[in-house]
Amino acid sequence: MTAARPGAPRPAGTDTLGGHTARQLLGLCEVVGLSAHDAGVYARTLTAMLGAAAERPLDLPPPNPTFLSDDHTPVEFSLSFVPGAAPALRVLLEPGCAAGGPARNGPAGLRAVREAAARWGFATDRLDELEDLFLPASPEGPFALWCALELRPGGVPKAKVYLNPAANGRGHAAATVREALRRLGHHDAFAALPPHDRHLFFALDLGDWAEPRVKVYLAHQDLSAAEAGALSRTGGLPRAAEAERAEQNEEFFRIAAGQDGADGGGPETALAPAVRRPVQSCHAFTESASGLPSGFTLYVPVRDYAPHDGEALTRATALLGRYGQDPAPLSAAVSALTDRGPEEGVGLVAYLALAHQQGQPPRVTTYLSSEAYAVRPPVGLLSAQPAAVR
Repeated sequence: MTAARPGAPRPAGTDTLGGHTARQLLGLCEVVGLSAHDAGVYARTLTAMLGAAAERPLDLPPPNPTFLSDDHTPVEFSLSFVPGAAPALRVLLEPGCAAGGPARNGPAGLRAVREAAARWGFATDRLDELEDLFLPASPEGPFALWCALELRPGGVPKAKVYLNPAANGRGHAAATVREALRRLGHHDAFAALPPHDRHLFFALDLGDWAEPRVKVYLAHQDLSAAEAGALSRTGGLPRAAEAERAEQNEEFFRIAAGQDGADGGGPETALAPAVRRPVQSCHAFTESASGLPSGFTLYVPVRDYAPHDGEALTRATALLGRYGQDPAPLSAAVSALTDRGPEEGVGLVAYLALAHQQGQPPRVTTYLSSEAYAVRPPVGLLSAQPAAVR
């Protein structure tokens, strides 16, 4: 990676992690039309949840090696697009990142989530019920707890938490997920999950959600487009609608992974499979009667399938057009995050995702890296070397 950090011009003196990411967030809030007041509230919320890490100068190493981003910035942004509306802005962060290692990061993150719950008036009872499963005294795995905030008008976000199924060891991940689903009343959900290579995340919606979700994220190594199309297990769809969804997922995979050319893809698809992160699927459960998920999302780590962010943005723009969504906010968001050229690095656009939820149109989401510490250089054929495995 390069040592240079991207972004808008900084004030004199040494910048901090909190200052850098808060300025990026303020710019993104403007892009999606949030008021200056709400943007200020959310920027202060971000720095508060980062805790001591927010004051850490950027000329020091990251506060902790984090699974959340290539350069170990404990913050990631995303824009979720639906037709006819401004995109939803989300920020994902590791609130315990400066606590001093996995055994401390989890409890520190949990305290930050509980403080946010008290401030915004939402319950954490479902999370509390799982604390012993996902936050043991001696945790294993690459992370303990992440928190995502969906930033809405009014200054009160929707909140989600992400937990590590491998906290008790990778060999116990499946049992941990099964038990967590059982405790939350989804006794038959585990059996509805498709074949996979490993469990990545277990997530919960907290607070003001019309239908709070329990979500299981799975990794699928070396997946083909046809296999990606067949991953959805949602119920309640007629056979024709199921077939259409499978076709949408397969097409999305091909475009996001650069395999939509007449010859099966451009030269960037020759990147060595051994250095690609796995494709991910998310299965969201909102009711327990059927045992089937009501939502499905497919994630492609586009930064491992494209030589630079210019190509990743081209694919994102094509996907947004495919689903009738205006790509202009994405271009504006990139400008709000960095002043580097898209061809000068890869990883600013980290993931592209296609989400299906019952009763809603498909959503395309772009995940954007802060790049507070480093820019991953463009890659040549067969030479990509990702810094993390998420």
